[in-house]
Amino acid sequence: MKRLLLLLLLPLLLALGAAALAWHWWRAPLVLSQDTVELTVEAGSSPRQVAQAWVAAGVQADERLLWLGFRLSGQARLIRAGSYALERGDSPERLLQKMVRGEEQLESLALIPGWTMRELRGALARAPGLRQTLGALSDAELMARLGAPGQAAEGRFFPDTYRYGRGVSDLTVLREAHHALERELLKAWALRPQDSVLKTPEEALILASIVEKETGRAAERARIAAVFHNRLRIGMPLQTDPTVIYGLGAAFDGNLRKRDLQADTPFNTYTRRGLPPTPIALVGRESLRAAVLPERSSALYFVARGDGSSEFSATLEDHNRAVQRFQLSKP
Repeated sequence: MKRLLLLLLLPLLLALGAAALAWHWWRAPLVLSQDTVELTVEAGSSPRQVAQAWVAAGVQADERLLWLGFRLSGQARLIRAGSYALERGDSPERLLQKMVRGEEQLESLALIPGWTMRELRGALARAPGLRQTLGALSDAELMARLGAPGQAAEGRFFPDTYRYGRGVSDLTVLREAHHALERELLKAWALRPQDSVLKTPEEALILASIVEKETGRAAERARIAAVFHNRLRIGMPLQTDPTVIYGLGAAFDGNLRKRDLQADTPFNTYTRRGLPPTPIALVGRESLRAAVLPERSSALYFVARGDGSSEFSATLEDHNRAVQRFQLSKP
């Protein structure tokens, strides 16, 4: 009788033992080929393919056992696409939790106010984990890919820090930055007074880019914008060096000469009245706001004092004295 009972209990004991071993394995640290194993789970991957991909990436486990663990958990179909990092000490259970919760391994890219499109492209090319797709595209082709054909690329992306999963394309990050700029521009444009000299959101963006490049101190943005508003209102040339420098492009060697100010280009605001044809840089939120809400001022001129601030004048006579004091009298 005892022998029969033992024979009947043996399969149950073996099953319980196997279950205990499986439970221990499910919660024990996985063996990894390196300190951190990274994997981008593609959209549409099956649980079995995910298990196979982790083993191929460096998880030293039986892919069938890993897949079975996913299935028995009841959460296999909740695995999200994304970029994940598995570290020493992580168990199969923890691995599944990361993928179900979407705990991605994210990188970040900071776009800086005042950057040109050339500088933005350089940052994209250096960004870690970003899939490069735009290298051979012109700016015009890039904007067409973003659904904005015919729109100039310069200044059309909002400077901010963007986080992305490994394997995400550079176009995805640019699309987010482009949409962010459109939102910020419309919000700023809605603040303009009815008698604004600016007629379109595009004009506001162009002026904001000039303010961004001209401003040494954030507190002076609205006052510098006022100078340009005053000049636009009376038809006076803007005469701003950053637009001339932008128009020179790669020919600019860091030293702006008199002949540069006299060389006519679409961006030379000494030889041409009004705003240049496109923005000249990435524009931050504060410069956008200053461009549409300038300070009340009668100033038509400003000159750098040499400490990052500017001296503002309402008359040419006062401006010439300020130039003499802060520029020509320098040793």
